[in-house]
Amino acid sequence: MKPYYLSGALIIALFSASCERGGNNVEAPATYEFERNGVSTVSYTGQTERLAMGGELGSALLDPTSTEVRLDEMFANEDASGGDVDPFTDAALNASSKSIRSKVAASAAYFSSNATASAQIKADFDQWIALQVSDILPFVDSLASAGKPGQIADGTTPRYVDGLGLEYDQLVIKGLNGALVLDQMLNNYLDPSVLDAGTNREDQENGVLVEGKDYCMMEHKWDEAYGYLFGGASDGASPLGSLGGDDVFMNKYLGRMVNDADFESFDTDIFNALKLGRAAIVEGDYELRDEQADIVKKRMSEIVAVRAVYYLEAGAVELAAGNYGSMFHDLSEGYGFIYSLMFTQNPETGAPYFSKAEVEAMLEDLMDDGANGLWDVEASTLTMMADDIAARFDFTVEQAF
Repeated sequence: MKPYYLSGALIIALFSASCERGGNNVEAPATYEFERNGVSTVSYTGQTERLAMGGELGSALLDPTSTEVRLDEMFANEDASGGDVDPFTDAALNASSKSIRSKVAASAAYFSSNATASAQIKADFDQWIALQVSDILPFVDSLASAGKPGQIADGTTPRYVDGLGLEYDQLVIKGLNGALVLDQMLNNYLDPSVLDAGTNREDQENGVLVEGKDYCMMEHKWDEAYGYLFGGASDGASPLGSLGGDDVFMNKYLGRMVNDADFESFDTDIFNALKLGRAAIVEGDYELRDEQADIVKKRMSEIVAVRAVYYLEAGAVELAAGNYGSMFHDLSEGYGFIYSLMFTQNPETGAPYFSKAEVEAMLEDLMDDGANGLWDVEASTLTMMADDIAARFDFTVEQAF
């Protein structure tokens, strides 16, 4: 693999994070632990619940007995707290007032003034769930072929695809990496418009707590961003020891990154930035806070792009070998990560690295090499898309694969 070169500005920023000390002598703790008067001020229970809901949803999408009503309720949780439908195996999740759907494409930075796009994105997930029930689950005992849904072998693992070769469970879960986790983390809770909303700065400086809580609002917003990445860890204060196994979303794929020499610092880069940014809030250094948020935005966006490129290249390899089951699985995962690119944020522009329109065009290109979608996809299409994605970021296709 080629060396992973960083821009000069990012090297400076990451040096600040790695030293865990800001320009005004703000120092991060060794772990993500913050207290006031001996009481923890860290709280992200809502994020932990949503991550757990997503894990159960991912499993239920492959359960042939699942109904659309059950899956919709797992996604939207509109019948919470003692309603008629209890879709989760965890009773606490059934009683929770939280939901996944309400937080999909719901960030302040990207969707507060774009309700139409938010509704369209939510509708995509609703449709994928419906198609899993109507076009895949009834055919799990049939053999898939071009234009016909069913199962197809990926080594010794069966994959369940529609007539175009898509696994809708992968579209849902991989798409939520962007539409839920990235959008809430980068474009909502780490956005200055949320951190500094209302009297948040004044309250932070004067130690004014949220009523009935042990934290100031700005602290809590930052913690909620942290929770979308590390909220599933058994040790939330020191989560890197279990990295990759704590949820099915971005934690899992950050774990994949650190096994690659080109990206092995990503876990500490992000963790250190989140710690130092939180410490900066406590000390009232909001410039340092925003510098650390930018590191997180860049790194988290890169994870999505690297995985999109990886799955496109893996799909091309499997296509050349004639392993269609493996190819469909790779490209279904890739589809979800490409979809997630519209929720990335380039900290230099405050905009996604790929717009919604660009993402939709890429996905159309992925599926339109022939009438049967992925059954007809050409290797040149996959490599072209991988090249285009990598070109927007500071890595190469070779590094990603």
